[in-house]
Amino acid sequence: MKFEVLGPLSLTEGGHSLLPSAPKTRQLLALFLTRANSLVTLDACVQELWGGSAPRSAVQSVHTRVFQMRQALAAGTPGRTSTESKRILRTHHRGYLLQVDQGALDLHSLDGYLADFRQAQGRRDDAGVSSALRSALGLWRGQTLLDVRHGACLQSYVTGMEALRMTVLEQRIDAELRLGMHHQLLFELGALVARNPLHENLNAQYMVALYRAGRTADSLEAYHLLHRRLREELGIEPSPKIRRLQTAVLTESAELDVAPSERTDLSPALVAGR
Repeated sequence: MKFEVLGPLSLTEGGHSLLPSAPKTRQLLALFLTRANSLVTLDACVQELWGGSAPRSAVQSVHTRVFQMRQALAAGTPGRTSTESKRILRTHHRGYLLQVDQGALDLHSLDGYLADFRQAQGRRDDAGVSSALRSALGLWRGQTLLDVRHGACLQSYVTGMEALRMTVLEQRIDAELRLGMHHQLLFELGALVARNPLHENLNAQYMVALYRAGRTADSLEAYHLLHRRLREELGIEPSPKIRRLQTAVLTESAELDVAPSERTDLSPALVAGR
């Protein structure tokens, strides 16, 4: 049995989908998966599904949706009984606990790749950092829980996971810039900046890649475009870090040169968002 939350919600076994069709049942399953192997209280279930507008039948409705989930779990393997599915989705006196085996949830793979990243980072191995973070990013098949309704609990979780996804992306690009992969990154960074025009760190990485590719004028133009957008849309100036990066580009500072064997990160003074 395999569960996935990094993208559309997925529950499969033997190549067949077992995902319940009812939207609130899927929402409740998503909540259980984000807290896999931990108790989810009945109050948390009601809060997620209805917020402050829970009907009188809310508790019974939760019980019904748990029953539907157990039916789906039992359908995955011929001969699996309802008793066995109850061992997977357990009832406790205050709520429910979904038992998920190690490796059966895509979040387990994410944890493993992030552990590989930390080990590579500790060795100052940028190639290892790049490989681990590319593998981590490859687990996302779209926005976290893309096709599930979000109550307060799930919305908070999705927001955190999407922030993590962006951080992983930025750290991967940082490592690949240190490896001298600026030419390979230009198209990706250009697309990322187009989708996130006010994101200072992505703009900073794009400026560095352009500068190292011999496109100094384009690097400065990227700064001026960011400057204008920040002023017009948010009424603010670029951060001191990105202004220092502009100065470094103008003066062709040696600090912008590729030197992966000598340092493990671009100077904090030159990369925004850290």
